[in-house]
Amino acid sequence: MKLPLIIIVGRPNVGKSTLFNRLTKSSKAIVDDVSGVTRDRIFGEVDWNGKAFQVIDTGGYVPKSDDKFEIAIKEQVEFSIEEAQAIFFVVDGKIGLNPLDHNIAKLLRKYNKPVFLLINKLDTPQHSMYMSDFYKLGFAKLYDISALNGRNLGDLLDDVCESITFQLLSDEEDRRLRIAIIGRPNVGKSSLTNALLGFDRSIVTDIPGTTRDSINSILKYYNEEIVLIDTAGLRKKAKIKENLEYYSMVRTYRALMECDIAVILIDATTGLDAQDKKIIFEAERRKKGIILAINKWDLIEKETNTAKKYEEEIRHKIEYLNYLSIIFISALTKQRIFKLIELAIDIDKRRKMKINTSELNDTLLPEIIKNPPPATSTGKEIKIKYITQVGTHYPIFIFFSSNAKQVPDNYKKFLENLIRKKFNYSGVTITLTFKDK
Repeated sequence: MKLPLIIIVGRPNVGKSTLFNRLTKSSKAIVDDVSGVTRDRIFGEVDWNGKAFQVIDTGGYVPKSDDKFEIAIKEQVEFSIEEAQAIFFVVDGKIGLNPLDHNIAKLLRKYNKPVFLLINKLDTPQHSMYMSDFYKLGFAKLYDISALNGRNLGDLLDDVCESITFQLLSDEEDRRLRIAIIGRPNVGKSSLTNALLGFDRSIVTDIPGTTRDSINSILKYYNEEIVLIDTAGLRKKAKIKENLEYYSMVRTYRALMECDIAVILIDATTGLDAQDKKIIFEAERRKKGIILAINKWDLIEKETNTAKKYEEEIRHKIEYLNYLSIIFISALTKQRIFKLIELAIDIDKRRKMKINTSELNDTLLPEIIKNPPPATSTGKEIKIKYITQVGTHYPIFIFFSSNAKQVPDNYKKFLENLIRKKFNYSGVTITLTFKDK
């Protein structure tokens, strides 16, 4: 499903980050009484009654400012509004209307998009009397809320879910394999896309950050159509100095959300670094099929077991994700680039593989009996009685047991490795859930 995008806007210090944290059930956004704390745009996901959408927390919008950070924030907010399907316009209900609120309202009226005016910091129903002045801003959808304690957010989310479009996949809709090619700037993403397609679909230069947008292309492979998504390079946030790169980052994260397989390119000459790990984590968190493609392998001097040693070093750095598939390629010489596609197709098949319940139990339960979970801290026995697989887009395994909440993490990892060993889930993110029987 392609998730709708909603942007949170407002002048500084009206509670945008508090709202973001409340909606996403996280603490990603830094909350402080000092205005201007949020400078980097923060992405999150909201799940409400089975429907999900993406939300962006933005910095405080100041229309006419000479401050370089406020100028950058202003431009970034305007970029995000163009991408968004709806807008949360947050104002401070305790302080009341501010001239900046009028300026922001004027901006938002230029866009033909639903605007939800959220009068924040009204912590009790008695505070609702303060919202009347905000009708002057000219928006029909007003909500007196408290981002701090969640007051009236349920009514807001009900209305939001009725106002925006959720593109649910049906049997008749696009089922083509979608592969996102992602990674740091200048690792060869556009070169790989061009090599696969046989023509220059993307601009290729030695300048990091050349690709400013996500570009979808169709690769015909043995009469099957595959959607390739070439994305702009992800940089560390501290290095995003121009707003076009911010815009590219928005598109890249959305491409990662929408793909089936994430091909994460690693520059063989520089190796895997902390930023690569963050990209891998994002793909794993979103339950994608994952391939680490070591590009520019033609530039590496080869000795006996060079590839084996290189792979061992990478796996050592990401021991917690030892199931990832690794392939060595060269976009320039086209070395193994079609093996990469074959690997992606294979991983996609494994993601959709359904294991018969009887086979699952016949295979796993004898191994579990040989290596049972340890007793709880109070000495109670944990006994796994039954296993089943669910999940449409990626594998989810449900273990029914006694004292399910007490199953230790190291034993969960043992079970995950056991499933991978028995059923070959290389490159596939799987989820294990435990329920009391």
